[in-house]
This record gives sequence, structure tokens and C-alpha cells, in this order.
Amino acid sequence: MSALRGATVRDALDSAVIAITASGSVTPRLDAELLLAHALGVQRTALFLDPGREVAGEAVRRFQDLVRRRSAGREPVAYLLGRRGFRHLELGVDPRVLIPRPETELLVEIGLEQGLGARVLDVGTGSGAIALALKDERPDLEVAATDVSSGALAVARENAGRLGLQVTFVEGDLLGGLRPDVILSNPPYVAEGAALPRDVAGHEPPDALFAGPDGLAVVRRLVSAAIASTARVLAVEVGAGLAAVVEAEAVEAGFTQTAVRRDLAGIERVVVATR
Repeated sequence: MSALRGATVRDALDSAVIAITASGSVTPRLDAELLLAHALGVQRTALFLDPGREVAGEAVRRFQDLVRRRSAGREPVAYLLGRRGFRHLELGVDPRVLIPRPETELLVEIGLEQGLGARVLDVGTGSGAIALALKDERPDLEVAATDVSSGALAVARENAGRLGLQVTFVEGDLLGGLRPDVILSNPPYVAEGAALPRDVAGHEPPDALFAGPDGLAVVRRLVSAAIASTARVLAVEVGAGLAAVVEAEAVEAGFTQTAVRRDLAGIERVVVATR
């Protein structure tokens, strides 16, 4: 990336887009805009309103460093900014947690369909995205969340405190000894050895991504734990092509009915099992 001293917003963005494009990012213009707005301490819309604004002082160094880390190191933009939007919330994120994806909102929608005061458990909460979005949109729900990672729970608790949302967080495996009516989970579901983009494989926590040779090691354990619990509904996010297998395992375990929800790309993304 060329020197920016005295450059305008327009020039800075053009230079950054070239560098980020060369790194293989599929969203170089968006990446550059988000990073420049962050470096300047303004909203992204301010860049469009004043493209001739000079990028000067400490903002130059900050922006060049962010672009270098994005282009050379392929660090995810969400980690560089320290935040990610999810539903109506802005969540703090860092390399201790998986970056929330839009497809995971399907699990929130299933939670929103539950009855008044239902006990909902988010298994493998990470940043707290599912649990906190549910509590934000349905304050009547009794929401709890578990994770085996103390670091992830620290992030989730920080988000809950900043947002003023009351969610019970428990460090533990799967259900953590809780007695939910509904279980929602975005567990690890990538097969060991599967190829992932550099910004995912090189930066997001492996324990939140990989789950055995076929990607179903955690899901199988979760299905068994759910059928042995008080839960009447289990909704779990799965990888592409895995929905039918998970449906069959849920029925074999004792669930009486299953359904599949597709994400915006048309992929069978969430399996819902009920009894």
C-alpha cells in the first residue's frame, strides 16, 4: 500500500482496495471502507458524504496498519474492528470466539417462535450471539448459554454486561447440567482437514470449527444429550450436505419429528427435531 500522507478519503480507499484485492478478499471495497471509518473514528456513511476529506495524523498510521493486517495477514475485519453486527445487536468479538454469521440468525428465529417464558439454552454460545439476540427480542424467555471455553464465556459476559441483557452463562460441556425446554446450537461442524479460507483457518478458534472426520462428532453427542434431557425441541446448525444425516440420527435417538430450514443461499442449514 502506497504512502498516504496528505491523501483524501477517496485516494486512501482506492489504494487500500488494491492491496486487499491482491490478498484474495472477496469484499475489498467493503473491507477498506470499514477499516478507514474505524481509523478515522467516524461512521462509514461519513466517507461517502466527504470523499475529499484529508486522511491525516494518527489516522494514517492506524489505517495503514489495519490494511496491512487485512491484506498480508488476512485477519478478519470483525477482529480488526473488535465488533460484529448480529440481528439488532453489535457484539464484541476477538480471536477467542467464532465470528457470528448471518445464517445463524435462523436459530434465533426458531427461538423467537417458542412459547411465553420458555427455557431456552444456547449450547456453544461463543460471543453470546444467539442467547443475547433472543433475550433482546424476547425478554420473557428464560435464556441460558454454555461453552467449554472460559475465554469465549468472558467475551459473552462482556457483551451481556455492555448490552444490559440478563442471560445465565455456564462453563461446561453441552447442556452444562441445565434443564431447558428448547436447545439451540451452532456447534463445530467442519470435518477435520477440510479446506477453509485463510481468514477463517488462520484466525478463528479451531475448537469452534472442527468436529471429527465427518464434522458431526459434537452434533452426535448433542443429539444424545438432548434426548436424555427435558428439552422438547432441538435446533442445530449443520454444514452443507449434513442435514439428512442429522435428521436420521435425531429420529434414531428418539425424536418424533424433524424439519430443515434453509439459509439465504438455499443450503439446508438448520435441523429442527421435536418430540
